[in-house]
Amino acid sequence: MKKSKLTFIIAFVIYSLIHSCKPDKNLKDPLKAGWKGEKVCTILEENDKVRALKCVFSPGVGHEKHFHAAHFGYTLKGSKFKITDQSGTREVNVPDNYSFYNEKIEWHKVLNIGDSTAIFLIIEPK
Repeated sequence: MKKSKLTFIIAFVIYSLIHSCKPDKNLKDPLKAGWKGEKVCTILEENDKVRALKCVFSPGVGHEKHFHAAHFGYTLKGSKFKITDQSGTREVNVPDNYSFYNEKIEWHKVLNIGDSTAIFLIIEPK
């Protein structure tokens, strides 16, 4: 293999690895993503170390396709959700007082298919 072709292949692989680790630049973060033009998340606190969001989903309200950086979440009030991500679509009962941590979420979209309003706290380290 010629040296120039090998250099091109190595550069392409490095470029692909770097860009596959970044979220799709067309996706919004959870604050900017909403539902049918309406916000579902508000900022509770933001400083140079953390951003804390409160996200509220009434029955029939969802969260358009978006990504998440590393975050801790806590469900103040749960409900039943339809969640779609790269693994497919599933229905999940999210209980009250449920906590979770994700290193990142490449993308997902959710819809509250339950009969109660769900409230989440999302804490994102910076």
